[in-house]
Amino acid sequence: MSELLKSLLKDIDKRMKQAVNVVREELSHVRTGRASPALVENIPVDYYGSVVELKQIASITTPDAKTILIQPWDKNALNAIEKAIWKSELGLNPTVDSTIIRIVLPPLTEERRKEIAKMAKKLVEEGKIAIRNLRREANEEIKKLEKDGKISEDEEKATQAEVQKMTDEHINELDGLWEKKEKEIMSV
Repeated sequence: MSELLKSLLKDIDKRMKQAVNVVREELSHVRTGRASPALVENIPVDYYGSVVELKQIASITTPDAKTILIQPWDKNALNAIEKAIWKSELGLNPTVDSTIIRIVLPPLTEERRKEIAKMAKKLVEEGKIAIRNLRREANEEIKKLEKDGKISEDEEKATQAEVQKMTDEHINELDGLWEKKEKEIMSV
């Protein structure tokens, strides 16, 4: 296999891995029945006129499976953080205790679990679409190389088979992430 094709395959594999990592990161922010700092750390907070992520202006801890504690480094940020949590679409009720914000996660109803699972499934499907788009892009590039006479027809077929193998591996990885997340969401 030519260096050109090796480079193309390496690039596509790297980009497919990035797509999987994006989905993994997104899924970490999807609520399950258990408290996690990832649930709130990216909430945008209007802090002295600029918008910053919550994790940049406060420490976020989970003392138990149902509670999230947020301790801002600047006491003046308490109200802005509370407002940002209310505005987020997470449906959380923050309680301000002098210097900290406490969020007790209510138990999820069966209906809410199904909604959250559907949302997570959509994230996984978007990841699969991104991977398939990368496959299509790679195959078009390979066909162009063959048409321009830079690679043989046999190399074209072999490389496309390799791209398909990569695609299948990454889609299977996404399916695994989905199964794990679905179990987390649906377990009471």
